[in-house]
Amino acid sequence: MAERLLEVEDLRTHFRTIDGTVRAVDGVSFHIASGETLAVVGESGCGKSVTSMSILRLIQEPPGKITGSVRFKGRDLLKLSEKEMRDIRGNEISMIFQEPMTSLNPVLTVGRQIGETLKLHQGMDDKAAEARAIEMLELVHIPEARRRVKEYPHQLSGGMRQRVMIAMALACNPQLLIADEPTTALDVTIQAQILELMGELKSKVGAAILLITHDLGVVAEMAERIVVMYAGRKVEEARAADLFGSPRHPYTQGLLGAVPKLGSSLEGRGRTRLSEIPGIVPNLKRPIEGCAFASRCPNVTDLCRKVAPGVELKAPGHFVACHHAPREAIAA
Repeated sequence: MAERLLEVEDLRTHFRTIDGTVRAVDGVSFHIASGETLAVVGESGCGKSVTSMSILRLIQEPPGKITGSVRFKGRDLLKLSEKEMRDIRGNEISMIFQEPMTSLNPVLTVGRQIGETLKLHQGMDDKAAEARAIEMLELVHIPEARRRVKEYPHQLSGGMRQRVMIAMALACNPQLLIADEPTTALDVTIQAQILELMGELKSKVGAAILLITHDLGVVAEMAERIVVMYAGRKVEEARAADLFGSPRHPYTQGLLGAVPKLGSSLEGRGRTRLSEIPGIVPNLKRPIEGCAFASRCPNVTDLCRKVAPGVELKAPGHFVACHHAPREAIAA
């Protein structure tokens, strides 16, 4: 079994506002092994991106407050100084943000932006940093890299800007790459190219990937294990094949049921309707008594409304936070 690279335990990220405390991430735990791809999925507002930002301590305090434990190679990142965190960000842990046009500096060439990371963390001079930037652009399959390295973000297409972000994130050979919705702003064809590129680069550089997404198609393509979040909590975790083949939490079942299936309208008579999850996400400014999904769950009971379910092992490698999720016999 591969060594655990990142261990997140009981992570809580709360924001104090005039209207009350928003519990954006509420007691989430998971781990990532070296070289593994773990996906964190859920609908918008479930706490996925806040989880990734909390790992790198990119949450402003106040109004934010991060508690719990985030251990990277045995060191708790929440206990390090800001200087120690700056040494880790972009060097040992890198992040690809959702929208490259807002993440890249519009007045600096892409070569200089990649080079700044190399000069800061690797101590390279200008010439060496530019040579490495060209090498990284070639690695992510940007044509005419020597010319592109002198261009500005607005001169590149959306797909190329995302490739620049990936090149920048991988420039220092990080051990962990956090990809926050890396294909959201791209069309379907470019999405497929970016996913293929990330898989190719993972095999080359050997980095572990934490993939944040709401797109289950992306998850099926890339992830080995999946964590499903809802209302700031982890509700299910399993190997990708097990989760797609046998989802055990009603929320996960609802998510999968809402995914369009090619050719489904040709099956049987008439068109097949997509399933929907009724109701709305609970207000995260109010303490949630019982299960966070209780108000929308088709299997809800009084126990669900009163007692919050713990995350329990229901099958080999399959963890679920549901009182009524089916349990398999697990060998000791």
